[in-house]
Amino acid sequence: MAARKAISKKARFEIFKRDGFTCQYCGAHPPKAILHVDHIVPVAEGGGNEDTNLVTSCDHCNLGKGAVSLAAVPQSLSDRAAQVQEREAQLKGYSQAMAAVRDRIERDSWEVAEIFTDHFRKDGIRRDWLASITNFIEKIGDHECIRAMERAVAKRPYSEDQAFRYFCGICWNIVREGE
Repeated sequence: MAARKAISKKARFEIFKRDGFTCQYCGAHPPKAILHVDHIVPVAEGGGNEDTNLVTSCDHCNLGKGAVSLAAVPQSLSDRAAQVQEREAQLKGYSQAMAAVRDRIERDSWEVAEIFTDHFRKDGIRRDWLASITNFIEKIGDHECIRAMERAVAKRPYSEDQAFRYFCGICWNIVREGE
């Protein structure tokens, strides 16, 4: 077993300064953590006091790591890392799928709104009305909403307010029928 050589206070301070007075394993820093200088390659395995073999570590990480090289990753940690990577991949896939759903619903909402705006020769639609259209598309689908809007503008061709309320009434009836 190699003999441990003491690390001078000046050398410790330089390592702390280099590492920003932050544990390089968990990110802890004073005053919440007591800092140590840790050997990356343990002295027991032949590691020395060179700057390249020293790292700032909080007392919990340093004492928890002990005389184990960072190259020796326990299988449980390796398994956990693989699980985390798998979870991340699944989350990324889920996020992409949900983004595609949101994009489709937004396109469908504008398609229904366009029937309304074309009929009344408007440049846009109220945000709260667009939000209602989106809500109905999520509940009953775009085809039912398109049919409902076409019926509403045909039945109430002169009043925007009445036509939109009629559209909402049709949609709510479809929602109730489906429950």
